Amino acid sequence: MTKVSVVVYGADVVCASCVNAPTSKDTFDWLQALLKRKYPDINFEYTYIDFQKDAENLSDHDQQYIEQLENDELFYPLVTMDDMLVADGFIQSKQITRFVDEHFEN
Repeated sequence: MTKVSVVVYGADVVCASCVNAPTSKDTFDWLQALLKRKYPDINFEYTYIDFQKDAENLSDHDQQYIEQLENDELFYPLVTMDDMLVADGFIQSKQITRFVDEHFEN
């Protein structure tokens, strides 16, 4: 069974550029339901990082994404899979499923 690490970087407040978008935490919960239903043969491991609170004891890789979020180079929520950027800002199912289909489905 394929194993994929999913990380969602977010914050308690909704992104200013993402008016009417779900919160980061809502996106994290929705993503788990979507992936479990659509890809039952892939073992997804989920992590949520509040980049405004959880910035300590993170890998350099995580710190790079957090720095880009803080500099408004990327928007949150930001989703990565196996350390690859999948989507940021207003996350849509098509972005996620296309990425999984291209990278993890055999």
